[in-house]
Amino acid sequence: MDGPQEKEAQVAAWLKKIFGDHPIPQYEVNPRTTEILYHLSERNKARDRDVSLVIEDLKQKASEYESEARRLQELLMESVNFSSANLSSTSSRYLNALVDSAMALETKDTSLASFIPAVNDLTSDLYRTKSKNEEIKLELTKLEKNLTATLVLEKCLREDLKKAELHLSMEKAKVDSRLQNMDFLKAKSEEFRVGIKAAEEQLSARDMDASLSHQSLVALSEKLAELKRRTIPLKKKLESYLDLMPNPSLAQVKIEEAKRELDTIETELTKKVDMMEL
Repeated sequence: MDGPQEKEAQVAAWLKKIFGDHPIPQYEVNPRTTEILYHLSERNKARDRDVSLVIEDLKQKASEYESEARRLQELLMESVNFSSANLSSTSSRYLNALVDSAMALETKDTSLASFIPAVNDLTSDLYRTKSKNEEIKLELTKLEKNLTATLVLEKCLREDLKKAELHLSMEKAKVDSRLQNMDFLKAKSEEFRVGIKAAEEQLSARDMDASLSHQSLVALSEKLAELKRRTIPLKKKLESYLDLMPNPSLAQVKIEEAKRELDTIETELTKKVDMMEL
């Protein structure tokens, strides 16, 4: 394997050969660029060798064609004293067409035995090419269908993405609004808490009854609700007595008892309500 310096020398020589008298473009000399240019030079040399072989082969075939042409010309001259110079313009065109066909088919000579296999090979190549073209067309058709389906899917995904982005934007706006409301409520709550505390301190300084504090009022409100709940069955009980048709004197006694109990509860309830209003 060539070392880095040898590769750089080979690359420099190859570039000088390629550009000739023209200046070589400037490029950064480093191991990577040297390696790339070295591989390019090797491939270029291999291609030049292949081209040289093809040229030599074509020269050899041209020489063989010329020899065959001379042999046929001598044969015609010997057999019928015939020369290509004596051909008509139509005959010359036919002869040239025959020669061109032989060169296109790359036959050894212009004999029928050489033309038939060459034409058969060309026909087989044509059928193979047509078959390959059909396969390529089918593959292209499948690719077009897949591409169409992919484009439709991409369009749907883009629309879904836009909808999702719009929904996300709306939800974000809602969240921001809720956060703002939450901040506002927190500020108001803190403001009320400070105000309640200041009011309680002020009332405490004035020797206010502790039963009128916020906590006491809340407890009284809960007790009031409990008393209201307890009056419901008593009212139902009273209504049941009113619907009865027993001894009038006994019923009157029961009614009076229920009324007194109800008045007592309502009086207590009134007192509690008045205390809460204060």
